[in-house]
Amino acid sequence: MPANVEIKARLADPAVTRRLVEAICDGPHVVLKQRDTFFRCPQGRLKLRETADGQPELIAYERADVAAAKQSDYDIAPVSDPAALAVVLGRALGTGPIVEKTRLLFHVGQTRVHLDAVVGLGDFLELEVVLQPGQSATEGQAIAAGLMQQLGVGPGDLVDTAYADML
Repeated sequence: MPANVEIKARLADPAVTRRLVEAICDGPHVVLKQRDTFFRCPQGRLKLRETADGQPELIAYERADVAAAKQSDYDIAPVSDPAALAVVLGRALGTGPIVEKTRLLFHVGQTRVHLDAVVGLGDFLELEVVLQPGQSATEGQAIAAGLMQQLGVGPGDLVDTAYADML
């Protein structure tokens, strides 16, 4: 199962953070318009992600709700008919919150850096250190800590839960 180490932080000044990210990123960013429909499930979280110009995906993931760098284990499956799947999953599991956001995606080494403008919630930074085979969560946490320092993110900025839980 793929895994990453991630943090989420509320941004006081998104423009400053963007300039800091642009100074260290590996190339140009990508703009993603995302709509995540969450479904109730007995273990972890399950969401159907739809993007304006991309392939819809069903994403199941588990991670602790703590305001720190934490491991997230996930599985992703491409979806050919997101509307029909949403109806089926909603009937079987119940539909939860819907999160809509504009995401600026940057890459810094093995880390996906997200600058998210979330409808109804505000602006956030997410770091997802994609763990390589055999790489420990401790190594991923060290990478995340280094990036947090470079981007001026402190422990008080961290958020402990998913956007869906904040709505």
